[in-house]
Amino acid sequence: MTATVSGHRGLDLEEPLLFELDTPGVSGIDEPEPEPGPTRLGGLEREGPIGLPGLSEPAVVRHYTRLSRRNYSIDAGMYPLGSCTMKYNPRLNERMARLPGFADLHPLQPEKTVQGALAVMAELGRWLCALTGLPAVALSPAAGAQGELCGLRAIRAALRERGELDTRRVVLVAESAHGTNPATAAACGFKVEAVPADARGRMDRAAFRARVGADVAAVMLTNPNTCGLFESDAPELARALHDAGGFVYMDGANLNALVGRVRAVDLGADAMHINLHKTFSTPHGGGGPGAGPTVLSAALAPFAPLPVLWQEEAGWRLIETMDGARARGLSPFGRLSGFHGQFGVFVRALAYLLAMGRDGLRQASGDAVLNANYILAGLSDVLSASYPGPCMHEALFDDRFLKDTGITTLDFAKAMIDEGFHPMTMYFPLVVHGALLIEPTETESRATLDQFIAVMRDLALRARAGDQAAFKAAPRLAPRRRLDETQAARHPVLRWAPPPSSGASSDESSFRTAPLSSNP
Repeated sequence: MTATVSGHRGLDLEEPLLFELDTPGVSGIDEPEPEPGPTRLGGLEREGPIGLPGLSEPAVVRHYTRLSRRNYSIDAGMYPLGSCTMKYNPRLNERMARLPGFADLHPLQPEKTVQGALAVMAELGRWLCALTGLPAVALSPAAGAQGELCGLRAIRAALRERGELDTRRVVLVAESAHGTNPATAAACGFKVEAVPADARGRMDRAAFRARVGADVAAVMLTNPNTCGLFESDAPELARALHDAGGFVYMDGANLNALVGRVRAVDLGADAMHINLHKTFSTPHGGGGPGAGPTVLSAALAPFAPLPVLWQEEAGWRLIETMDGARARGLSPFGRLSGFHGQFGVFVRALAYLLAMGRDGLRQASGDAVLNANYILAGLSDVLSASYPGPCMHEALFDDRFLKDTGITTLDFAKAMIDEGFHPMTMYFPLVVHGALLIEPTETESRATLDQFIAVMRDLALRARAGDQAAFKAAPRLAPRRRLDETQAARHPVLRWAPPPSSGASSDESSFRTAPLSSNP
């Protein structure tokens, strides 16, 4: 491609770092110098310049606008990330969350001034209980992993109440589980033992039954599992564990495939976290906002964490103390977060539920499964499906189709970027070599899926034809081309330093360590 004088390529605008745009003496605001006076910093006053760049307001706006155009988003295209359910977030939900009565709340307001907000939380909880068949819900967990923690701590509290905590020390975890499952169990003080999968990609029934015993506290089972397959033996496995005195934790990460069709209670679950940002279409990624409400069976409901939402004659209350909970016959295991959960996410999720209704949710889960099987059928003759038969909400392939080509799953994914598609989830689940996990979700149209399938088929045929050099160089059309991700992970450069010839003062450069590097 011919180089340009500006460094830009049409509307693909080359953009320096903010510090490289620094113009001394320029500022987007005009504030008077503060009057000198005493401080409350206790001798920790800054001795040199803070080192922030100076830019005009138009320069700042253009900088961040240009950077935003390099972001890939669900508003720009399909996210085929398996296990993540990256689906479109309806704008109506955002509008509801921004209503002044919701957006301007403060968690320390008197309860009598937030009765509407508490009613929203209660109604969301009612929907979640109805959809899962479990009688209680804790809304405070701030993410799926914290929801797991909530469920396992409730199980731990129930075992302590029964006097069995010292004897039931083992949590069984499916071999293909999300890594947070064994991590959560270990954080709760349990010993983790993996249960292998059978040839069908489901939890091995014989291995599970052989391990169930008086020392097992719980099993953590994702359904559909992380291979995108329905654990059809879940009710049978749950009965076996219940008969032995243990509990069933169902990882609800993949509820998007079941909602409106199968209830957690019918699968034998005692606890399950629900990712509102996956199943119920609230924002996902970027460090938040997350929400992982956890539904609990009757046996675990008394141990739900503080605060507990409670209805009295005078209205809704949040029970914030252990004494207040005990007075109502409850035994919370403690508190998970400082306040009451991600309220803005609750509003978005409830707006989605009310807009969809039970019939709409049922159709959405059906469409999610249909779309995934459409991709599985469209690619199975050129990619290597990991397991026989239909899938649920995501299609899993492995790297056997790349055998002897010299091309890896990572190379294949990089080539997808040149075609305008975000790569699918790679190398997960770990039980499948070179995994390509694809989840189209229900919000993608058939036209989008057809285009995706056509691109994937062409890439697979090119790989088999021996076009190794092109795959190793991909992506060629992305702003930074192919980066050395291993080097970046092992030696991250987190601060920018001015070039030696820039003339920056020692005070300005003292907080910077090393220059950023990129591959043009």
